[in-house]
Amino acid sequence: MTVDIKIIRAGQMYRYFFRETVVGDGRRPPRTPLREAQEQAGVPAGRWMGRGLAVLGLAPGEEVTESQLRNLFGERGRHPDADRIEADLLAKGVSPKKAFKAGALGRRVMVTGVDFVFRPQPTIYLLWALGDEETRRVIEAAHERAIVRVLEWIEDEVAVIRYGKDGVYRVRPPGGLVAARFRHYEARSGMPLLHDHLLLSVKGQRLDGKWNSIHTTALYENTVAASALYNELVAAEVCEALGLATEPRTVTPGRRPVMEIAGVPHELIRWTSRRSDQIAACLAELEHEYVTAVDDDGELKFLPVVSETARAKMNAMAARKTRPPKQETRPLAQLRVWWKASAILTSGVAVDVINSLLEYARAAAVAIRARVAAVVDVALAAVDVAATVFVMNDGGRFHRRHLLAEARRHLALVLRGRPREPGLDEKIVATAISTHCLDISEPKTTIGLLKDYRLYTARWALADLPARRRPPATAPDPDRQPPGEPAGPRPPGQDAGEWEIPRIPLQYERAVLAGAAVREKLRTATATAVRGRAYDVVAHQQAAMPEQLLPPAAADPEHDGQEPEAVPGEAIDMTALRALRDSRTDVEALDLTADRLRHLQDVFAKAGEDARTRAARAARRAAPDDADAAHPVRQDDQQAQHPQQPGPHRGREAGH
Repeated sequence: MTVDIKIIRAGQMYRYFFRETVVGDGRRPPRTPLREAQEQAGVPAGRWMGRGLAVLGLAPGEEVTESQLRNLFGERGRHPDADRIEADLLAKGVSPKKAFKAGALGRRVMVTGVDFVFRPQPTIYLLWALGDEETRRVIEAAHERAIVRVLEWIEDEVAVIRYGKDGVYRVRPPGGLVAARFRHYEARSGMPLLHDHLLLSVKGQRLDGKWNSIHTTALYENTVAASALYNELVAAEVCEALGLATEPRTVTPGRRPVMEIAGVPHELIRWTSRRSDQIAACLAELEHEYVTAVDDDGELKFLPVVSETARAKMNAMAARKTRPPKQETRPLAQLRVWWKASAILTSGVAVDVINSLLEYARAAAVAIRARVAAVVDVALAAVDVAATVFVMNDGGRFHRRHLLAEARRHLALVLRGRPREPGLDEKIVATAISTHCLDISEPKTTIGLLKDYRLYTARWALADLPARRRPPATAPDPDRQPPGEPAGPRPPGQDAGEWEIPRIPLQYERAVLAGAAVREKLRTATATAVRGRAYDVVAHQQAAMPEQLLPPAAADPEHDGQEPEAVPGEAIDMTALRALRDSRTDVEALDLTADRLRHLQDVFAKAGEDARTRAARAARRAAPDDADAAHPVRQDDQQAQHPQQPGPHRGREAGH
């Protein structure tokens, strides 16, 4: 993810955020005014954001002062200008108690806000760091506008105010939220890392004018969807403004590919990933300790394999153990000169490539945009999104926010950096829920009735998926080899078992198989009723996924090279359908929209029914007594003619 979240407590404000985050992650000298410390660090002043500023008498873009920051986040949630309000009332003769209360925003709280950290993908901030001034300004503007859009989405769709007994009442803050944004330019290692800290206040005002706290759990739950939205928005604006395109790159085998700017050498990403190498080395040591740890009785303390959950926790531990001390901050102009010199000397990339990085990226974008069509079929996207989310969530149960995050990732994967129409992600989610998902919610509380907390599973069964590998009951002995097989050579300086740590297969690998299984079900369904739709799904998958993640198409010797026979009197463009089968672009690039595909499906379904009717009549004429026994109509044949209309309880019957 490119968006992180952390809780801000009143006690932490002075120790960390107030002394370091607001001055570019540097160490703020004691008794130094905030603006002076920011100028010394070479970072811009913080700016106010959010629609809730109007209620407080502030405006978006205004500079964040030291007293305002202290009141809102350090004094347990007071008005940013509480000092001025209190002084004015005291001058008018109001009692100190009433003056203090006038500067409060409801009840005082210990959790005063959350810290969202927004950072673009590595290839984007590499172009920002190594490009010219125009490129830098374009990327910074896109980065800032994407943050504004994500904050608006949080205000409209995510943030809720809980009040009443046990928080039984939940409402959106109609006036919006208040946030302070601080920009940073580098990572702890000194490498380029454009990122902004968005300190979001938890205070929100209800319609009756009372102030309550925002439910921070909802913010945590939607961080992945916020990250996917930010990635999609910033990449689309950067690509549109600079003439670039994105491509999927596999960072970790078996995990989800990452969308990066095409044409930027991967060696430059490695140049900036010093911290990643340190974390990876420490993680390997922690994994070995995990699988070999024993208790006092000599029994294994943990599982003999490393699950995804355990690996994620150990990755966080490795990041903390290898965290270097913060360096002295420097002005951006000086940093950009140093970054380019360092890249030329140590990255291993040719000098002309670094000096002409934008031109190389534009040349790669021309090739990608000529090969991949930027058209999204909502019905087909819903298949991919539902299949992936079904597998990626344990037990096959998920919420709407999981579908929304996957829909945004899917759009970024298909569009390759092109902008999309607003609301397209919501359309995909609505189609996935109505067509492929079954509501299994059994609400026992008020929250279970809310749209965001409805529980879903898939309507169809993925029986063809390989079973998830279970951890072995006992620890494997690495010194034992099967009979007749020589023991493998050990790396020097390592004991047995230290170089191959067993892991549970990654869930994303199974998610890709899930999409392939659904595609294969459509391909091999009984007759020609879904033949056109099967080719449709294959072409859509090939446009959306990297080729190395797609299994080879299964051979069909019986029907290969043949097309479904059209019903007389129906106008079907078989040339377009034939081209669709061999195409590697999206469906609507061949002018086959979802409505036309549904029309083709209905035509093929009618043709199949007519063919069975004629066959039944001929059989009855030939053998009237054995007609029913010789040509039964199977239940699965009837269901195959209507693959998009599962029964109301089909998911429960399939074990979901």
